[in-house]
Amino acid sequence: MTASTANATSTPLERDARLVNAGVGHDGGHRIAPGEIAIGVIVGRTSEFFDFFVYALASVLVFPKLIFPYVDAVTGTLYSFALFALAFVARPFGTLLFMWIDRMHGRGVKLTLALFLLGGSTMAISLLPSYAQVGPVAAVLLGLFRFCQGVALGGAWDGLPSLLSLNAPEEKRGWYAMIPQLGAPLGLLVAVALFGYLLAILSPEDFLAWGWRYPFFVVLAINVVALFARLRLVATPEFTRLFESRELQPSPAFATMFSEWRTIVLGAFAPLASFALFHL
Repeated sequence: MTASTANATSTPLERDARLVNAGVGHDGGHRIAPGEIAIGVIVGRTSEFFDFFVYALASVLVFPKLIFPYVDAVTGTLYSFALFALAFVARPFGTLLFMWIDRMHGRGVKLTLALFLLGGSTMAISLLPSYAQVGPVAAVLLGLFRFCQGVALGGAWDGLPSLLSLNAPEEKRGWYAMIPQLGAPLGLLVAVALFGYLLAILSPEDFLAWGWRYPFFVVLAINVVALFARLRLVATPEFTRLFESRELQPSPAFATMFSEWRTIVLGAFAPLASFALFHL
């Protein structure tokens, strides 16, 4: 890396990102356009949150009647929301687990396992027996699958949004940095549209009997598309070089918590109100 290609005050990650954006690589690899990265990020984030919100909608429309029919409707809904919260508890454990997989086996293995665990656990919910069939085991299985969703989502987050922001034209960096945040509302819109369509064309009895399962089946197909969209970026020489510069490498978890605990606390609780309103 020479002074002619990068400012002396730049970090190694910023200098490499400028080279990628200019179409120059250490080994002459092809340029990654910001639009390519944006597509991979949006598809990946939308698939992740689609999985999440399909469950959230079923927590209101389906599970109180099929999994908790032995209590009143309000209590059954609260039980469903309690299981919904399991995924948020599981996400930090998923992050730690998949950070280890990342270091041991690489980002491709990490993303493959995380997205298939996310899609597989969501699709497994589509095969869930009701309380009338297996009794309390239904709630145990639902909680297990929900926990797996949270573990997988914790592992599915990666350095692609950072790469997108740093690889964008300087005058549009803020706009590109906003793109990953579109995954949550897009996933919500797709999930709501699919459930709304099924509710419109099916009778309430058919919807509760089998119709609610279709959105969960769709998840696996969406996750396969998301996996290939993201692996295409992860497999490029440019992303590998940026990651190996260690600016995109995750730091050891406990060392990071010890040295950056103030930032972590602020980052966790500052957006709490907006996230709470969004999930409500």
